[in-house]
Amino acid sequence: MDVTFKTPEGCFNYRACAVIINEGKILAMIDDPSSHYYLPGGRVNLHERIEDAVLREVKEELYINAKIVRPLWVNQGFFIAGKENEKYHEICVYFLVDISDTDLLSHGEEFEITEGPQRHTFKWIPFEELKDTYFFPLFIKKKIFNLPKHLTLHTEIEY
Repeated sequence: MDVTFKTPEGCFNYRACAVIINEGKILAMIDDPSSHYYLPGGRVNLHERIEDAVLREVKEELYINAKIVRPLWVNQGFFIAGKENEKYHEICVYFLVDISDTDLLSHGEEFEITEGPQRHTFKWIPFEELKDTYFFPLFIKKKIFNLPKHLTLHTEIEY
């Protein structure tokens, strides 16, 4: 069961995301209901360690067994999304993930992977192009150039 719940005031999510980097590019994804790029990852299950959640999500979305290098950011996100313009409060931990023991780079600069009924399009976006890309969360567009050595708290308020 995902750690997410709805209230009359909005929705809360607890998520884990993978920051996958290669040669000055970050791997981002987009799918049909989304209009923006975002990082691989997803909701943490109840009683699941967040480290296990990010690796599970990477395996589900990319069909690879990756390794965590280190946690980078805890982001407190406050934003509006969805057709109903619902307010979200989201806690997400971003992990730097190592894919060097996988075949992920052989898929090319842009590729599609199907996860159940969902089709994901993945793209290696150069860091410099993030500023002009419809990509969330926004803070990564600047922070990607200087990754923290230790877990860092960040807050992003979009409403």
